[in-house]
Amino acid sequence: MKKILLLFSIAVSTLILAQQKPTLFLIGDSTMANKENPDKNPEHGWGQVLPQFFTTGIEIQNHAMNGRSSKSFRTEGRWDKVEKQLKKGDFVIIQFGHNDQKFKDSTKFTNPYTQYRANLERYVNETRAKGAIPILMTSITRRNFNENGVLIDTHKEYPLVVRMVADDMKVAFVDMQLLTEQLEISYGPEKSKLLHLHFKAGENPFYDKDKADDTHLSRLGAESVAKLAVKDLKKLKTGLEKYIK
Repeated sequence: MKKILLLFSIAVSTLILAQQKPTLFLIGDSTMANKENPDKNPEHGWGQVLPQFFTTGIEIQNHAMNGRSSKSFRTEGRWDKVEKQLKKGDFVIIQFGHNDQKFKDSTKFTNPYTQYRANLERYVNETRAKGAIPILMTSITRRNFNENGVLIDTHKEYPLVVRMVADDMKVAFVDMQLLTEQLEISYGPEKSKLLHLHFKAGENPFYDKDKADDTHLSRLGAESVAKLAVKDLKKLKTGLEKYIK
C-alpha cells in the first residue's frame, strides 16, 4: 500500500510540474531592473519592458537591481531567492559588469579574470544543476562619444570575460555590448541622447535639475535594447524562442 501511495504521489508531483509554466529569471543591474513609478519615471530598465515581447506561456521574474554586481547580488541573498525557485525548463539571463568595475567599493568590485569569472561560472553551474538553462549576456554599452564622434568603450575586460566563459562552458550567449554599440552609433552622438536620460531642469516633471545620464535608459532606449535582446534570443534555439512573439 505504501508503495502504491508513493507511486501515486510521484505521479501527481510530476503532473503538477509538467503543468507549471516555465519561468524566465533576469539577474543583473540597473540597466535591466524594474523602476518605480513607471508611468511618471522616464527611466526604464530593458528587462522591465521585456514581457511585452513574450507570450503568456512563460512567466518573467525580473530580479535585477540597481547597483548590484556579480558579487553583491549573491552576498545580499538575491541569487538565493532565484535559485530556490529554479526548476527544470526554466531560463536565467545573467548580465553583470557595470558595477563589478567599482574598484572603490569592496562590496561590489571583482577582478575581471578571477572573481568576476568565478562568479559567472558559479551562476551557470548552479542554474544547470537545477535543470534550468543559463544565458550569458555582456553589459549594454554606455553612450560615450568622444569629440570626434567615436563611441569609446568603458567596460574594458569584463565583456571579454563573459565571452570567454560562454565559449568555454558552452553557454547560450547574447553580445549585448556589440548590439547596443551598433544601436548607439546608428543614432549618432546627438540623437542617441534620446535613448538615455537627457533633460534640462523643468523639462520633465520627474527631474527638478539638469539630467545627463548616459548609462541608464529612457523608455525608447529600454524598448530598443529589449528588441535587440529578443531578436538574438530567438536565434539561440534554447527553447525560449517558443515563447517569443
